[in-house]
Amino acid sequence: MPDDVLACSRRSILGALAAAPLAGCVPSRSPRSPLPAPGFVDGLSFLPKTLSDIAAAGLNAMICDVSEVAEVRDPDGTPRYRRTFEANDAALDAGAARLRDSDVAFVAQRGSDIGHRPGCAAFLQFQSCEPVGDDLARLARFHDKGLRVLQFTHHNDTAFAGGAIEPVQTGLTRLGVAGLDEMNRLRILPDVSHGSVATMIEAARLSRTPVVYSHGACRAILDHPRCIPDEAIRAIADRGGVIGIFMMSFWLTRDAVPRVEHLLAHVRHVIKVGGIEAVGIANDFPMGGQENLLKLNNDNREGVKEYLEWWRAMHALGIPGFAWTPEHVVIPELNTLDRMARIERALEAGGFRRREIEQAMGGNFARVLTDVLG
Repeated sequence: MPDDVLACSRRSILGALAAAPLAGCVPSRSPRSPLPAPGFVDGLSFLPKTLSDIAAAGLNAMICDVSEVAEVRDPDGTPRYRRTFEANDAALDAGAARLRDSDVAFVAQRGSDIGHRPGCAAFLQFQSCEPVGDDLARLARFHDKGLRVLQFTHHNDTAFAGGAIEPVQTGLTRLGVAGLDEMNRLRILPDVSHGSVATMIEAARLSRTPVVYSHGACRAILDHPRCIPDEAIRAIADRGGVIGIFMMSFWLTRDAVPRVEHLLAHVRHVIKVGGIEAVGIANDFPMGGQENLLKLNNDNREGVKEYLEWWRAMHALGIPGFAWTPEHVVIPELNTLDRMARIERALEAGGFRRREIEQAMGGNFARVLTDVLG
């Protein structure tokens, strides 16, 4: 058996075994089990102001961040972002209520909802464990309200785990290990985006289900702590997880002009390191595109200015990766509502086979959501 096929088979077996303790009488779906072609699945998006945009984007499913973020300032003026329990408990209710009144999307409970109910399956997410605090009972509360994906941290350390953008790097805390166990029990998909390398690897190895790095880029291409290194790609892929490549161009390339080819380079790198089953596509901007850049007709030189205060503050704190100044925010051709269709065409033009395109554009995320959520 060729080495690449053997590696894929090993990942499939490990993924199935990881999910098995949670399955009970419900058979676990192996990462290589066939699924109907799920169409486009966005690894990280947001509810648009006009929900009809979801249908216009062609999404069959999305991991949908509904968290409410507040900007706070350290005594030295450094900007940071916080998610409180009160604000996010209400935000979860509000997001679910919007979807209940929609005819284009719905709150998804299980991965198998994709393609088996009309409209886009929205898997609600918080991009941080901050709303949980140190009260693990809140995980069940949020799950009852529809939360299905939870990120350990957003850049900075939380009570659960170490963040990527910290001078001292740490991994899962004791509370984080207990929280991961409870997430596994409840069938909440763990998301290690924005985590430290230790957080990514420890979560992948300790979780009884696959985990995802729902949105980000590859550190081997752009060396920055927000990007995922190869050892973490392997740890996630070996357990049947998925790495989503996102649209934030200053973490895709340091070239002066960002192009679709830069995005494809990250897709190819994940496949090289983790296999075709490990890669997906994510957004991380509003569904219609980064709004300020749209107003500026995608003038990256002007639009990047809104990020520079934070960027320079991180450099002043001595965080690695911030010594250079980014020149852009978006790939202009992809800063649009129909980005998924454009990426699909780019994969076709790049020589990907039809089955590989289906996996990257949605099949892999659909599979891991089904493995973990049923």
